[in-house]
Amino acid sequence: MIIDLRSDTVTKPTKGMMQAILEAEVGDDVYKEDPTTNRLEKKLADMFGMDTALFFPTGSMANQAAIKMHTQPGEQLIADKWAHVYNYEGGGVSFNSGVSCKLIDGHRGMITAEQVAENINPPDFYHSPLTSLVCLENTTNKGGGACYDFSEIEKIRKVCNDHNLGLHLDGARVWNALVAKKEDPKDYGKIFDTVSVCLSKGLGTPMGSVLIGKKEIMQKAMRIRKVLGGGMRQIGFMAAAGIYALDNQIERLAEDHKKAFEIAEVLSQQQFVKKVEPTETNIVIFYLAGEISEEKFMNDLLQKNIKISAMGQGKLRIVTHLDYTNEMHETFLETLTEYPT
Repeated sequence: MIIDLRSDTVTKPTKGMMQAILEAEVGDDVYKEDPTTNRLEKKLADMFGMDTALFFPTGSMANQAAIKMHTQPGEQLIADKWAHVYNYEGGGVSFNSGVSCKLIDGHRGMITAEQVAENINPPDFYHSPLTSLVCLENTTNKGGGACYDFSEIEKIRKVCNDHNLGLHLDGARVWNALVAKKEDPKDYGKIFDTVSVCLSKGLGTPMGSVLIGKKEIMQKAMRIRKVLGGGMRQIGFMAAAGIYALDNQIERLAEDHKKAFEIAEVLSQQQFVKKVEPTETNIVIFYLAGEISEEKFMNDLLQKNIKISAMGQGKLRIVTHLDYTNEMHETFLETLTEYPT
């Protein structure tokens, strides 16, 4: 039994999802003739109360397309210093869009309206890049699955309105935030210009993200996806997996959250652990005590067929997910309690 807690992307399709994939009606999506993909896109646009949506192979491509739609080369976006669009998308902001990032020292990957306002470059000062976009991430990956307070997002929207800035949400794990905070996706649709959602994180599909947005911005989406190499053909098979996940695998995220809380509680009681970050959803971030080698700890877990992630700067990450069973959970908790024996 291998217990893989590196990410919620390591899951395999369930039997029900596989059946949906096998039975999918497909066509050529480059011609917009794949009926299942069209149905998935409409389903998500309706879910968020937005105008339209477009399927992308990856979340990074969906985010990069959104940034390109919102900006021009030489401009600047505002994001938290831990933002996925800056740290984990291969420098795509600069490579794809010619845009720089004004990074804010937020709290666990989250920034405030006041911080956004303070970091907007004066539009008439031509020596600095023109600020044109704010990117938020909910939940935050490097921030340990932290969830924004929605009232703060509303305040950020007002700042964006006052300064004519676009507002994009990297919602790769927005499903976790919706479940944890009991929020309505339509409220997000009222606030953001564009929202990217991931179907392979938490929801258990093999691949795929969807960019949802306002019609006037999304008019550019097909062309930009093509430029980025994202034109696909019979992707209805993966779209069918996405529809199945949306219908069957959102509410169960609460189970992942519960297991993550229990892991965090056990870790906080162990002498080899220096600190555990607050745990809100399915991600647990913790730090080892100074005398414990990170490399040795991870190797010791590997000897017991347990995999976790190192995020640098002493951060270790555990992510619970669909394929992390109750049996695995009990084994893992027991291993932590008994470590280093």
